[in-house]
Amino acid sequence: MQQMINAVGRRKTSVARVFLKNGTGKITVNEREFEVYFPLETHRNSITKTFAVTDTVGKYDVRVNVDGGGVSGQAGAVILGIARALVEVSEENRTLLRKQGLMTRDPRMVERKKYGQKKARKRFQFSKR
Repeated sequence: MQQMINAVGRRKTSVARVFLKNGTGKITVNEREFEVYFPLETHRNSITKTFAVTDTVGKYDVRVNVDGGGVSGQAGAVILGIARALVEVSEENRTLLRKQGLMTRDPRMVERKKYGQKKARKRFQFSKR
């Protein structure tokens, strides 16, 4: 693989564009170091898990542009983007990633606020008298 492979991952309102190429395992997110952008170790571990599952740790450099949402949503978008890119590299990775649940787009979105209510489901206090 000489060319750059790109894939898109989404989670909540976050969109991550992932660019994968041969390299040493360096991950940059929005032109910043991976460790700086995702300070929580749980997010970093879940992102690097995709490489551990497919035995490709340190084989690819990853450049990610991520936009929208919060930190957890962005981390989920990056995970899906990297997983899709690794499937483009080798179709054998699909079954490994599918078993770990890394290929599924999480469909959960924020429910919209309804009129006549405080939030999506919370209502104004009912007064009988």
